[in-house]
Amino acid sequence: MPTRRTTILAALATPTLATPALSQAWPVRPLRMIVSFPPGGSTDVVARLITPTIERVLGQPVVIENRGGANGALGAAAAAQGPADGYTWLLDAGGAATNQFLMRGLGFEYERALAPVTQLTLLPSVLMVRADSPHNTLARLVAHLRANPGRESYGSSGTGTGAHLSGALLMRRAGTEAQHIPYRGGAQQMTAMLTGETLFAFSTLAVPAPLLAEGRLTAIAASSAERIPGYDNVSTVAEQGMPGFDMVDFHQISAPSGTPTAMIARMAEAAAEAMHSPALAARFQLLGLIPRARGPEDFAAFLAQQRQRMGEVIRAEGLQA
Repeated sequence: MPTRRTTILAALATPTLATPALSQAWPVRPLRMIVSFPPGGSTDVVARLITPTIERVLGQPVVIENRGGANGALGAAAAAQGPADGYTWLLDAGGAATNQFLMRGLGFEYERALAPVTQLTLLPSVLMVRADSPHNTLARLVAHLRANPGRESYGSSGTGTGAHLSGALLMRRAGTEAQHIPYRGGAQQMTAMLTGETLFAFSTLAVPAPLLAEGRLTAIAASSAERIPGYDNVSTVAEQGMPGFDMVDFHQISAPSGTPTAMIARMAEAAAEAMHSPALAARFQLLGLIPRARGPEDFAAFLAQQRQRMGEVIRAEGLQA
């Protein structure tokens, strides 16, 4: 009878994924996992949830190094400059599909500098306001913003993030304006809304989930085309009068280009085991994280599709970092 691990490995395997056995023992020392956002945000939460499983599967410690800034571009640049020896990895979010369209002077090219390893999650966002806000439905919020163009502000976890792009797209679809204030991560973004510095925000659920549960924030819409599992009472922006509104983020692991394919395959397997862990399933749902473990080739195809789609959205909507 196949074991769970056998099933996971079989699901990852494709005819072109097969790789030769590692020519030497690997890993023989701790691995470095660069996390492209500050502590406390969803990317950091995912890293800390899955690294214990990766450590167990690979038999070595995984040292998390937070390198936040520029929607993950600073962390991605650090990983791109790292040695391709299987000891430097990048846990990043959707900036890998958007930064090249939003930012100039990155100093590296995502497609050439970083090799796709695996997708980890699909990551919808929710539109939120403070619980005591009178603008506690999408219709009320939009009406207030239309009556006060440019006078209110919304926060994001950084310029070019999914939270920023979702807010900018909402403003364009609503035909109004609001000031965008980027913060260095999701924790600062939530603090700004709680203190009244910003009126509303889109955010993935990893950070605000406790605040929603405590009744300090109210979720008024989901950014995805479909409702979020575990938050089925929150209708989508599209359902509330903006057809076609669909903005989702994702988490993923990449490696410096040139990293041996056998090492990439083993890291993908270890990450998949973590994402399919029954012990983490409830936590993922609470945080609004939809597990989407993919092998390197499947993830590369998904990433190419996301880049094409997000490039079209960014250009069509005139969005800029």
